[in-house]
Amino acid sequence: MPLLARMLPSPLLIDVRRGAIASLGALLADHRIATEGRVAVAVGPGQGDRIAAELTITAAEIFRVPDHTHAAAAALGQQLRAGSYEAVAGIGGGGTIDVTKFAAHMAGIPMVAVATSLSHDGICSPMSTLRHEAGTGSYGVAMPVAVIVDLDRVRTAPGSLATAGVGDVLADLSAIADWELAAADLGERVDGLAVAMARSAAQAVLHQPGHAKSDEFLTVLAEALIMSGMAMAVAGSSRPGSGGEHEIMHAINDLFPGTGSHGELAGVGTLFCTYLRGDVAQAGQVAACLGRHQLPRTPADLGMSDPDFAAAVRHAPKTRPGRYTILERLQLTEAEIAGRLADFAKVVAS
Repeated sequence: MPLLARMLPSPLLIDVRRGAIASLGALLADHRIATEGRVAVAVGPGQGDRIAAELTITAAEIFRVPDHTHAAAAALGQQLRAGSYEAVAGIGGGGTIDVTKFAAHMAGIPMVAVATSLSHDGICSPMSTLRHEAGTGSYGVAMPVAVIVDLDRVRTAPGSLATAGVGDVLADLSAIADWELAAADLGERVDGLAVAMARSAAQAVLHQPGHAKSDEFLTVLAEALIMSGMAMAVAGSSRPGSGGEHEIMHAINDLFPGTGSHGELAGVGTLFCTYLRGDVAQAGQVAACLGRHQLPRTPADLGMSDPDFAAAVRHAPKTRPGRYTILERLQLTEAEIAGRLADFAKVVAS
């Protein structure tokens, strides 16, 4: 009998623990990644510089990522290609890692992701979300060859960025529901393995009772975000991790830039889309989880008015043409969205 199988992309190494950053030098010297040791290190504007100064990496050149734009990613890619580097490590939050992934893909070299916060699932996904002159775009890239998450560094991330990824991994539940909706309404094919991975990641965080800064919770969150990114690689698209909630997130970024972080916006979008589907039980669980980790749950928590949020929800389907979600099915007007928001606030408060 023929044996049918598929090859699953995955990093060579995943290291989630206290003090994990200390292993970066040895990892970059691994001949599977860099045979001659000519490597680059890209650092973000937060903890990246401090971490790079503490590391002893022979012959590594430091590049600074000024922002999280397509232009910055393309510029870094040109520098990496011109310098004939064998590999690059991206040290920083989700935005810095997205920039470095894109640049490494452009240069055709392996990339090591070193996360200093757990703000979204980009630390291991084959996607980079970057700002450009017309808003925000998502680009397919190669998955990181290795992922390092140092729990000590995550704890020192500013504000809610340390654990804002809670909202992004919970978004998998909303994205899966939208994918299944597209299958029922349009006959879209659903990848069962990708769904299983994404759902397991989200459920692990949803039902993890640990304190937000405990080793136990941070480990579960980091592993869930990594698994969520791998689910996208299995699916060959962002479908298992991006549905109507991410359309709302991108719309807010387009219309009201600077409103919140990726994970914060994804969390509010997840809760609202779950409410729109009428899944009261899951909406309650998501609201409780976001509240437990002191993350926004309503437009007001994000500093947004209901009319502004309604405008973003109305605009949301335009951010991902061709993607079918609860928003495309309902096709609510701004007035209808505003009416739903009043009831939504009551559901969250109950």
